[in-house]
Amino acid sequence: MRSILPPILVLILIIVAIVIGLLAPVVSLIDGWWRLVGLGPILGGAALTWRSSALFEALRTNIHTFRDPDVLVVDGPFAWSRNPMYLGFATLLAGVAIAVGSLSAWIAPVAFVTAAGRWYIPYEEARMVAHFGDDYRMYQQHCRRWIGRS
Repeated sequence: MRSILPPILVLILIIVAIVIGLLAPVVSLIDGWWRLVGLGPILGGAALTWRSSALFEALRTNIHTFRDPDVLVVDGPFAWSRNPMYLGFATLLAGVAIAVGSLSAWIAPVAFVTAAGRWYIPYEEARMVAHFGDDYRMYQQHCRRWIGRS
């Protein structure tokens, strides 16, 4: 799992949500025009992820999940989430599940949050502690993993 970049996993899970939602819908939760409600989280999640990655680009810092961090980013979306890109991806996938309208499509956001929480984030946080030490530990104390200030 660690070798799959998060954006690739998100693309795979979007396809999975759509295919499973259409071929094995289990229970239809939302029908008709109500599925358009999913566009809000899709666009909001994409915007959050884009804004977070744009900040990395502006700071000319490494964004690659499996490479060493070189700048501790604590501004912008990172002021209220240690993982705004993952939060954005999860929100986007929830929007896809809403748009598909099937209970089975919710496997995508659940799978992503599980992968992020069990693999990606612990891996990245261990590297952040190794590179930034007490500065990162202080950031962890003041900013929650997913959303909110402590």
